[in-house]
Amino acid sequence: MIGLTGNPSSDNQKKVHENSKNEQLEKFRVRNAGKPMETNQARKIADDERILTAGERGPGLMEDVHYFEKITSFVHEEIPERKVHARGYGAHGVFECYHSMKAFTKAGFLQEAGKKTPLFVRFSTVQGSKGSKDTARDLRCLGVKFYTEEGNYDMTMIAFPVLINQDAMKFVDIIHAYQPEPRTGMPQAAGAHDTFWDYVANNPEALHMTLWVMSDRGILRSYRMMESWSVNTYLFVNEQGVATFVRFVWKPVLGSHSLLQDEAQKIGGIDPDFHRRDLREAIDRGAFPEYELGVQLIPKEDEFKFDFDILDATKFWPEELIPVQIIGKMTLNRNVDNEFSEIEQAAFNPGSVVPGIDFSNDPVLQGRLLAYKTAQYHRLGSKNYEDLPINRPICPFHNNQRKGYMRYRIDVDETSYHNNSLDNNTPYTVPPEKGGFEHYPAKTEGQVTRKRPAAFDDYYTQPRIFWNSLTTIEKQHMIKALNYQIGSVKSKSVRQQSVDQLVFVDREMANIVADNVGVSRPDGTNVPVSTSYPSLSQASTPKYAYSLKVGVLVGDGFKADEVAGTIKVLEENGVFVVVVSDKLGTVSGDNGMNLKVNETFLTTNPYLLDSLYIVGGSSSDQDQFNYEVKDYLRVAYNHYKPIGIAAAGREYFKASEENNLAGVVFAENNPDFAKEFVAAIAHQRFWDRK
Repeated sequence: MIGLTGNPSSDNQKKVHENSKNEQLEKFRVRNAGKPMETNQARKIADDERILTAGERGPGLMEDVHYFEKITSFVHEEIPERKVHARGYGAHGVFECYHSMKAFTKAGFLQEAGKKTPLFVRFSTVQGSKGSKDTARDLRCLGVKFYTEEGNYDMTMIAFPVLINQDAMKFVDIIHAYQPEPRTGMPQAAGAHDTFWDYVANNPEALHMTLWVMSDRGILRSYRMMESWSVNTYLFVNEQGVATFVRFVWKPVLGSHSLLQDEAQKIGGIDPDFHRRDLREAIDRGAFPEYELGVQLIPKEDEFKFDFDILDATKFWPEELIPVQIIGKMTLNRNVDNEFSEIEQAAFNPGSVVPGIDFSNDPVLQGRLLAYKTAQYHRLGSKNYEDLPINRPICPFHNNQRKGYMRYRIDVDETSYHNNSLDNNTPYTVPPEKGGFEHYPAKTEGQVTRKRPAAFDDYYTQPRIFWNSLTTIEKQHMIKALNYQIGSVKSKSVRQQSVDQLVFVDREMANIVADNVGVSRPDGTNVPVSTSYPSLSQASTPKYAYSLKVGVLVGDGFKADEVAGTIKVLEENGVFVVVVSDKLGTVSGDNGMNLKVNETFLTTNPYLLDSLYIVGGSSSDQDQFNYEVKDYLRVAYNHYKPIGIAAAGREYFKASEENNLAGVVFAENNPDFAKEFVAAIAHQRFWDRK
């Protein structure tokens, strides 16, 4: 065998550093500014505004090849949308390994502490089309493409630790039920309709993930604050051939935070690109999103140790029983240059793994290994989609695959088959000890069957545990979501069937929902499970003021020293300050200081801001200015957001028996105002507010 003189695995490949992918992409970037306009054949264009006609008022001519090229290019610009995950956004970044995982896996990018690997991520919703809104109550997904020395590794994750189906066979059915009703094409980006809840009511395995969608986690504050899980069970395999079951989880450094249902619905109309814009602006400002990678590991001999089947994708692995070991950090540090070329053409596949990462018998994972590649063939039009710049590995690759639509790689070999003698039997295969991928030799036996283990049929224990683990506020939010979703269903029969399922999770909750959606209270009661796990609630998530948006509502004549000092402290703590007034331009303080106005009351909205700093001031239309400030204040207060009141802003907010001012910080006679305001911003919500 030729060429097998190097070291195993990644030692045979091109060395990768954190900027390797950017250097590769630079070869494909084209800058058109400052250049003459030309056709695709490099013919310079003299007129790009008028079609060729027979006379000044005559008909167009077929010989206008420039127009034909321009218009046909335009009408062919779009490609088929993803069947699911059509709405999304992405960014480039780097993964840094914290410490070696050599004891569990031979994956090259996890062998050495401090090793950095470039990557690309794409966040997405599931139900809506590409033109839908970001803030829908929905399952969200995260694809991470690691550009390693051993080839690309695609880690596919979702924002919950459980999936909605136990078997790949049922994926088609849930998506047909979840997506817009086929007769009307409605609703977009919403599960609040008959066919989805009819599916949930008649497929009890779907109830668990549905409750996660109905929880606060179903309406994220930001992609930067999205916790995500692999859901499927994989294998780590080390150099000794020892396998360990593994599930992955990304934990956002900023913590996991959510919107309120009312906020999510309003923002969906005000700014449908809310999450996209938030991600891009944060990276542009240098507030790079960070996520720590954790693994949950189960030795092969402990496969049947738990009261749930570890291969069941509708069941979570409790962190309290199977601890999360943090092994590295992902930092997103560069925005894309072209949304279509980098985000829309990005293709992920859970089957794209590297030596040391393998597949379990998880029936959902087994089906996914087939589905993704055929989906990309359809959507991107050719098997050569993997050679697109965003999908191309950094390390060189060689094989006997040839031709296909849009093949631009020029293979110059005489042979394209194996075995051969003309090219000395190259490209050659590589044994596992030299880095060749080898599937874990799992023992397989049994009759061909479509049966599943009995543990798969326990549909209600873990949903009950999830419910038990939520705080009172989180439970109230879930009930409100259920009232809205099931209450939007037109079929009374489906509404009744839905609450008949909820009763097995919690009887009191099911009765409340039944009363609100106009059906009978269900018979029966919840399963007798009292277990709860703190890790399932967002209550203990990290909280920071860093990178949250504070709207400074200000007019002319403000107290410059007070306001400048407060803004300085906010910015020192990484808070994004947005100066809002009635007009763009500047506002002037009492000492002549000018503040640049970033937004007007019309161009932004209190729903888009995490907190308010009420300064006040004078305006040419004082009544309208005062009305806008009070309206912003009302929205922020009713949504439990932190509010800072400058000394001159006190007139806008009056204490009464109807409010307790929780989370409202006053500057008047308060030397620690800025510090206390930052702490309130970090707290984010004041649920005890009246």
